[in-house]
Amino acid sequence: KDLIMERLPELRDLAITFLGLDMVKEPILISATAHYSMGGIPVNIAGNVRLNNSEFIEGFYAAGECSCVSVHGANRLGANSVLEALLFGRFVGKTMVEEIDNIELRPATEEDAKTTLAEIDFILTNNGNETVPRLREELQQCMTDNAGAFRTKETLDIAIAKVKELRQRFKHIRIKDKSKVFNTELQEAIEFGHMIDYSAFIVESAVARNESRGAHYREDFESRDDENFLKHTMAYMDEKGNIELDYMDVTLGKHELKERTY
Repeated sequence: KDLIMERLPELRDLAITFLGLDMVKEPILISATAHYSMGGIPVNIAGNVRLNNSEFIEGFYAAGECSCVSVHGANRLGANSVLEALLFGRFVGKTMVEEIDNIELRPATEEDAKTTLAEIDFILTNNGNETVPRLREELQQCMTDNAGAFRTKETLDIAIAKVKELRQRFKHIRIKDKSKVFNTELQEAIEFGHMIDYSAFIVESAVARNESRGAHYREDFESRDDENFLKHTMAYMDEKGNIELDYMDVTLGKHELKERTY
């Protein structure tokens, strides 16, 4: 009890409040969960978004946890999220100020907004038989079971098939709230559509990487393969949800790669 009260008092209070369990007296379930994404929109240190290995999209910037400048490599160090979440926002802001006068900007048009408006209208007007909470729970369980800390081609193939199934079922969703003002149900539906896309990127990239590296651990390929996979995965999705993979070389600097031995 003394050790728990010294090191885990807040967790004990949470378990008592939400589970009705006192970990001093009885065990509680502990499981792995995904709480950070090391991938994201590919950018350089200044926040310019990459089109491919050598080209950038002029006037397009990203910063924070949506971006991937790759300061974490294949496995983020604990408590190091702030580096990407905060520091590079300053860098990107300075870049935008420096570059904005040299970029030819065009005014936004109604045509630019059509895709987003069509997505919103579809969700508001659709009257299918699927609900977002049910689909989201299935996606969460699928990714936990098949694309979590330990992966194989077999489990990843299951995840790929499930993500494709959920993409089709998402076309038949319905929400009860049809308003366009402070509609959290609409927001959750839009977010879930993006979750499907991101899950597809994860599982397609993972099944193609026949090695183990950092947080990506393949039980059927337990060793690191620097000859073929010392590269960043670049994933591109077309309008139909099909994914094309490419790779970009890793810049190591002065540090040599070392094998993890724990």
